[in-house]
Amino acid sequence: MTSADQAGTRSAVVLRDGPWTHRDVAANGARFHIAEMGDGPLVLLLHGFPQFWWAWRHQLPVLAEAGYRAVAMDLRGVGGSDRTPRGYDPANLALDVTGVIRSLGEPDAALVGHDLGGYLAWVAAVMRPKLVRRLAVSSMPHPRSWRASLLRDPKQTAASAYIWGFQRPWLPERRLVADEAAAVGRLIEDWSGPRHPEPADVEVYRRAMSIPSTAHCAIEPYRWMVRSMARPDGIQFNRRMKRPVLVPTLHLHGSLDPVLRTRSSAGSGEYVEAPYRWRLFDGLGHFPHEEDPAAFSTELIDWLRDPEPDR
Repeated sequence: MTSADQAGTRSAVVLRDGPWTHRDVAANGARFHIAEMGDGPLVLLLHGFPQFWWAWRHQLPVLAEAGYRAVAMDLRGVGGSDRTPRGYDPANLALDVTGVIRSLGEPDAALVGHDLGGYLAWVAAVMRPKLVRRLAVSSMPHPRSWRASLLRDPKQTAASAYIWGFQRPWLPERRLVADEAAAVGRLIEDWSGPRHPEPADVEVYRRAMSIPSTAHCAIEPYRWMVRSMARPDGIQFNRRMKRPVLVPTLHLHGSLDPVLRTRSSAGSGEYVEAPYRWRLFDGLGHFPHEEDPAAFSTELIDWLRDPEPDR
């Protein structure tokens, strides 16, 4: 496949039609694809693994109608964003996020992150607190809670088997894209609750992961998280994350999430020195924003509008 063919394939998968507008913005030495709609205070949406911006297709129009400038970005190495050879440690990925806020000409943003996007939202709120107005995290504990659970809770260690499997070189990428990225479909179906995703939606994620170099880039953050645990850079990062989150925080979780246990996430409030609201969605799995988009969007917007979000 020529570079032109690759670009055409990427555009066909990533630039999906809808009421939103697609464009690219430069930040932190790379180019990032975003989908946006609406006017008002910025709400920046960060997808998780194994997805891309399209995971927020339900929330974009609802947020715009509620009076917000809703922007869903593709993280570095995924979707329509640049696939750089380096830069997949969480500190740099968080600087991508805050750099996009600046590139959009906004003074700050409410960050909404799911899974890996939630991890980066926690990090951004610690590293650049002046750029984060509010924080909403779904299906991801605070990074220190995540690390502690991964190492000390046997059930969470077992649930994170896919992360341990990512530590092998090259083989995980090959398995992820084999048979037209069938593994992506299995992961999404296995991680969801009873409300399984539509086959057409799963197909979109499989096609997006099949874009050349995407699988490698999508796995790299998890390699850093594990391999750095005993390295000076990882230890320093973990210490840095002791700094408290100083903005109002909404923490959302599905009660049936098989990947990140409720117990792993529930203690994250100890790292927040601001109003903290915990909401557990009964009967939902790892993707509450897609499994029950109406309930998720209602909870999010009610919290964004609440002038006293501490109840």
